[in-house]
Amino acid sequence: GSLAVELARRGAEVTAIDASAAMISAARQRAQTERVAIDLRLATADNLPFQPAQFDLVVAVTILCFVEDAAPVFSEIDRVLRPGGRLVIGELNRWSTWAAERRMRAWLGSALWRRGRFRTPGLLRRLAADAGLEPGPVIGAVYYPRLGWAARWMGPIDSRIGKHTTLGAAFIAMAAQKPLHSGN
Repeated sequence: GSLAVELARRGAEVTAIDASAAMISAARQRAQTERVAIDLRLATADNLPFQPAQFDLVVAVTILCFVEDAAPVFSEIDRVLRPGGRLVIGELNRWSTWAAERRMRAWLGSALWRRGRFRTPGLLRRLAADAGLEPGPVIGAVYYPRLGWAARWMGPIDSRIGKHTTLGAAFIAMAAQKPLHSGN
């Protein structure tokens, strides 16, 4: 709920979903503590409980990590976006030390990360395009391992690297737009 709370604090009208009742409860508590209004719903991203063309913007951060087939998620996002609406999505990059660490955890027995799925920048663009969205460029961020000294050393130059490559970026982000004249 931290992103939802921050968006609401900045003046957005926020509707948020999560597949976990515990996460919805935690987000509800955070929203109450921060005194912001958020419409929180228990739902999965591949079956959104909303009318078609209901939203101007969909923000999705690390929702695909535990989704086997991401195509239905993108189709649902396309369905609920208004013509001209935008998707902003951020995911863990398949080709990063962060994803490698999670794959190692899976190999060592983590049931959580055994289900983990990490996408590439090209796949994010293709999934968006296949759903009828117009994908923009994919940018990268956090080009260092999860170590404090690495963050202090690499942090100041991280955004410059992200303008040139996504290889090695822990996170990848993309914006996509629903065409003004869409069949959905």
